[in-house]
Amino acid sequence: MKRLVPVPTPEREGDGRPGVRGKPGLVALPPLSLYVHVPWCVHKCPYCDFNSHERSGELPEEAYLQALQADLEQAVPDVWGRPVSTVFFGGGTPSLLSAEAIDRIIGLFRAYLNLPPGVEITLEANPGTAEAARFQGYAQAGVNRISLGIQSFDDDKLRRLGRIHDAAQARAAIEMAQRAVDRVNLDLMFALPEQTLAECERDVREALAFGTGHLSLYHLTLEPNTVFAKYPPRVPDDELSAAMQDRVAELVQAAGFDRYEVSAYARPHQACQHNLNYWRFGDYLGIGPGAHSKISFQDRITRQARARMPDAWMRLATEGAGRHVVERRELSHGDLGFEFMLNALRLREGVEGGLFIERTGLSLMALLPAMRRAVERGLLEPGLDRICATPQGWRFLNDLQMEFLS
Repeated sequence: MKRLVPVPTPEREGDGRPGVRGKPGLVALPPLSLYVHVPWCVHKCPYCDFNSHERSGELPEEAYLQALQADLEQAVPDVWGRPVSTVFFGGGTPSLLSAEAIDRIIGLFRAYLNLPPGVEITLEANPGTAEAARFQGYAQAGVNRISLGIQSFDDDKLRRLGRIHDAAQARAAIEMAQRAVDRVNLDLMFALPEQTLAECERDVREALAFGTGHLSLYHLTLEPNTVFAKYPPRVPDDELSAAMQDRVAELVQAAGFDRYEVSAYARPHQACQHNLNYWRFGDYLGIGPGAHSKISFQDRITRQARARMPDAWMRLATEGAGRHVVERRELSHGDLGFEFMLNALRLREGVEGGLFIERTGLSLMALLPAMRRAVERGLLEPGLDRICATPQGWRFLNDLQMEFLS
């Protein structure tokens, strides 16, 4: 058995960290991703705790584009010259935006940022808003990956989830996306209200039949401040939910997918690079209402959050005084260790120990007490060369992550 032995790292005056005293010292800045939040949706699902807002009628598309440009202009100094490795349009429902709007937004990125050709550009889409011509327009604008919120192929389950599409629309949207771009992800949920193991398996088998390169499979959770939290549906018990989770993993891996993250499965070369950057504690600039950012500098790592309400964000961003950013804070030593592990432990293969030093500027000594406890509980593999959850740790990931909270 490998022993948990500290790896020597450069330190300054006993504080356990490379770099200047009292600050993390980053030898190199991490990869930078770009997240764009599109806040509107046709109908807010009862399980959804994202920053999404129902909107009837026409979207204020022009006002949104003007505010997005203003937000971007004010953010550029923090990331000046750094290449953008991935772009992700999330929501809400980004597929409510016209192809012309997406084209203008990507044009702004090329004008203001260092956006190399061919980077992964993902757009989330709702099957209920899917249009073949619009998907083709997204692809012509530069989108090369579409993520579809399918959730289920069972009309009854879709109604219970409050989705605006039915199974036929889901199937049609998948075919539209596959004609438009080479890389398509399907989001599915399991442990749905009144769902049986056979129904769960049927959903997964149908998703696999489309031959997409990526599947994201999520256990339905009843999040606080949602309709489902206030009026809980009848969902499978823990034993049945665990059986569903095991069966889902078995089916998808047998079909040639690698379960590279807790909820993410990919065929070779199809992993989502945007999410991998999150899980490896890379940087991301978030623009749009409610968007969050993590930006590294040589001597500090910061987080930002934008105003959540779309109208307030549009007004404040276009004022140009920076008041649309409602939170700015520098991450503390404890924050850095916990947030790194919160993300890295989601990866099946974990991360190299050296990545913790590279991305946080801290010594691995900062993690040693928590790592020892986790190893003793059988949740973490021993050794510092690679930080990786055991199969038991992956199953009880929250317990493992909480070891690093202090």
